[in-house]
Amino acid sequence: MLKPKQMSRAVIVGHKDIMEETIEALHSSNLFHLEDYNEDGSGLKLGRPFENAGDVSKKLIQLRSISSFLGVKKSDAPKQKVNSVLNDLESKLDKLDEEVSEKTEKRSELQSRLKELETLAKDLAPFSAIPIEMELYRNYESIAVFAGTVKENVGPAISKVTSTYEMEYDQNSGTVVLFVKKEDEATVSEILSNFEFRELRIPESNGTPQTLLAGITKEEVDIQKQIEALETDVSSIKEKYSEFILASEELLTIESEKAEAPVKVATSEHTFMIDGWVPEDGVAGLENIVNTATNGRAFVSVQKITTADTDIIPIEYDNPKVTRPFQEIMDLYARPKYKEIDPTALIFISFPLFYGMILGDIGYALILLTLALGIKKMVKSDAVKPLMNVLIYCQISTFLFGILYGEFLGFPLASLHTDHGTIPGLIAGFETVTLFTSPIAGELVTYPIHRTHMIMTMIAATALVGVLHINFGYLVGFVNENRKHGFAAAMFEKGSWIVVELGIILAVLGYTGTAPTQIIGIIVFLIGFVMLVKGEGVKGPIELPALLSNALSYTRLIAVGLSSIYIASTVNLIAFDMILPQGGIIAAVGAILVFIFGHALNTVLSIIAPGLHALRLQYVEFFGKFYEGGGRKYNPFGYIRKYTEE
Repeated sequence: MLKPKQMSRAVIVGHKDIMEETIEALHSSNLFHLEDYNEDGSGLKLGRPFENAGDVSKKLIQLRSISSFLGVKKSDAPKQKVNSVLNDLESKLDKLDEEVSEKTEKRSELQSRLKELETLAKDLAPFSAIPIEMELYRNYESIAVFAGTVKENVGPAISKVTSTYEMEYDQNSGTVVLFVKKEDEATVSEILSNFEFRELRIPESNGTPQTLLAGITKEEVDIQKQIEALETDVSSIKEKYSEFILASEELLTIESEKAEAPVKVATSEHTFMIDGWVPEDGVAGLENIVNTATNGRAFVSVQKITTADTDIIPIEYDNPKVTRPFQEIMDLYARPKYKEIDPTALIFISFPLFYGMILGDIGYALILLTLALGIKKMVKSDAVKPLMNVLIYCQISTFLFGILYGEFLGFPLASLHTDHGTIPGLIAGFETVTLFTSPIAGELVTYPIHRTHMIMTMIAATALVGVLHINFGYLVGFVNENRKHGFAAAMFEKGSWIVVELGIILAVLGYTGTAPTQIIGIIVFLIGFVMLVKGEGVKGPIELPALLSNALSYTRLIAVGLSSIYIASTVNLIAFDMILPQGGIIAAVGAILVFIFGHALNTVLSIIAPGLHALRLQYVEFFGKFYEGGGRKYNPFGYIRKYTEE
């Protein structure tokens, strides 16, 4: 906890004859983070894939293509024995490929025909009101045919130049079909251009447009039925083979990883050398695994980690189970570097704390807690589970703050006595207790804490929380710098900020008369300022004013919470106004709908807004004081089997 798992660099050397056994053992152990070898002129060359690599890769591509066509998704399926899958792989894969290929071709043909029909129908549509067979539009020697659209009837204009013509005109679509003698073609063409004539493509079909369109519609319906029948067949194939596909894909993926592994390994004519990382507590296990697989013929050597290595050491978290869901929050930002403090355990406390401070409502906490538990139970995804656990932690915090604030879906639980009268609470007889008068604006501090009636006090309180959180960040940064560059560097880069703040506080106390003099504060401030310049350079003084904005940023803890309260209160007010005083069934139904819809909307906002703002305080205000990040993820060579077993 608070630091990544300690790693060791190991180099495995052996004769090429045992390289396959060694790689097989390393893959099975799922323990060794394999480093790619880069040729460096030392005489060692990259290894070549094993002989089966091409065949395995071909089958894997074939299987993934079939899986994609069938739409097979990861799901819970019983594990299958590796030998059983291997025995059936060739025959089942060929049979499956044949069935899928047949369906694929058939579906492509049907879909192509559908597109042809759509195009034909689109071309025929303008002629639908013209009662002329389509074969009559072509193959004339002495007659010119015009088919297109015009802005208005061209009949009168044509009549002025010739009486020998046949014309059909659809005034709804503007389609005109005109048959004229060849010698009149040029004249008629000029007239048509004055009517914005736009030529239409004449489909190569026979029969009237109406008959053809009816036939197209019928054929489209028939093709859709065939496609539906085909989809049913595809679903049957998917159901029949999905377990085989999942198990085979896993098996082939494993074999492919092992077959391609030599391209990451350094080799000479007779030997190989595998470089990588292993958790410090796994070194003995690695040596035992390699010795057992190779009968002691491969040698495992643990290397000394140099300063240059620290930036490339793969990072594996080392946190208690209870805090592990927050590793997802860390990965969204960046993994820590090897010598940095891992802040997972810190945000395990502060993230739910800030979330609860913002939302702080018993009703919303219970709704979201139920939602998170339900999703966690129904969705078996490894990606969703930790996020739901984070949401559960946040709702526990929200529930506790809901008790502190005395709020339930925007209703106050306790009655409150104000200058304008008594505001009744949701729980009869639950009276607000006055604790003391706040020095901030003279507001009364009470239990429950009515946030809407002590806003200035809450703003000051949240800003104080910010100051404490930021300075805790500086302390963590001090530890980080001390580890990396020593005490002096830590004191100048991080400790100087705390000295500067101490000086400001003493000076303010002196100025207000709380302390005897402000001189001491000014001196401490100047000392801190000099330390800051030495530690951070010009950047330090420039960023000094940001301290205030950083602290004020935490006032969102009350500001965002107030917005949620006002939305909830407004929903409640509208719902009750609909019922009272006239009442009635319709008003009651409307009020219930408003109440449910309004609080459902606020529930969604209650996930997004507090989450985003609590996250921002971690990433921007807190991490900015100490965290660098950018560590590489520890990714051991191996595979966690889900669908197969030895």
